[in-house]
Amino acid sequence: MADEIILLDSWPSMFGMRVRIALAEKGLKYEYREEDLRNKSPLLLEMNPVHKKIPVLIHNGKPICESTIIVQYIDEVWKDKSPLLPTDPYQRAQARFWADYVDKKLYELGRKIWTTKGEELETGKKEFIECLKLLEGELGDKPYFGGENFGFVDVSLVTFSCWFYAYESFGNFNIEAECPKLIAWTKRCMERESVSSSLADPHKVHDFVSGMRQRFGIE
Repeated sequence: MADEIILLDSWPSMFGMRVRIALAEKGLKYEYREEDLRNKSPLLLEMNPVHKKIPVLIHNGKPICESTIIVQYIDEVWKDKSPLLPTDPYQRAQARFWADYVDKKLYELGRKIWTTKGEELETGKKEFIECLKLLEGELGDKPYFGGENFGFVDVSLVTFSCWFYAYESFGNFNIEAECPKLIAWTKRCMERESVSSSLADPHKVHDFVSGMRQRFGIE
């Protein structure tokens, strides 16, 4: 019997995009269901009663929540193709550490750029660039964060790249000028079909963020 896979998601979500990339890397067919986060579906509330957030992967009727946990689940269940996590326990721990760093830092710092003004914005921008530079240092001269192969940390971070245009536009700065190696890495990742087909259009994200700013009274 074929696996039934449903993804509850929202198109601009960098967290949902992670799951889309992982599913594409594994060559899995699934049903995509767009959620209206201002009017959440009964299915989302039933499948993720704790956080009530997307993304949620429903595999044969069973829900898995939180994007990094979902990506690890996909990698463990469909382990025969395109492994995302290394087999070595130490390397696996390192990959999880950096993915966790991205989760704890980047979203909030990026959010600060498009939700604040003045001094708070300048501080947020500085912290955001420092965070990216630290990640760029970890990447070093490697093609991908794990070395020669596209993997878990790449999946965790690359989805933020389609938000870079919005961050740059509202923060008035240039990421490539600050982190050229990181931008070269994002372009390398975008050459993969799994990534280019899963990431939202940066201009569409910009328009979405602009609408959110108007709703929040920032513009």
